Amino acid sequence: MSEHPVAVKVVLPYHLRNLAHVGGVVTLPVGMPVTQRAVLDTLERHYPVLCGTIRDRSTGQRRAFVRLFACERDLSHDSPDDPLPEAVATGAEPLLGRR
Repeated sequence: MSEHPVAVKVVLPYHLRNLAHVGGVVTLPVGMPVTQRAVLDTLERHYPVLCGTIRDRSTGQRRAFVRLFACERDLSHDSPDDPLPEAVATGAEPLLGRR
């Protein structure tokens, strides 16, 4: 990760917001490059109660019932190490998690 993280916005599904006791949008400091893995690692570090809810604890794979969207695109089947769209990396658009 870079020394200067960027502010990435994440919108969690309702049930995960309740579990983590957060509002609609969570802003996280994520280092470059901004990838699904980097965002989810940061999310789980800041909200440990979410560990195992979005990704399987043993494999690190995204759970099949959780979908990730950004910039009107389904990113669910992209590699977790692919860079997210620039609009997400700059905080202009959120990464959306849906069930």
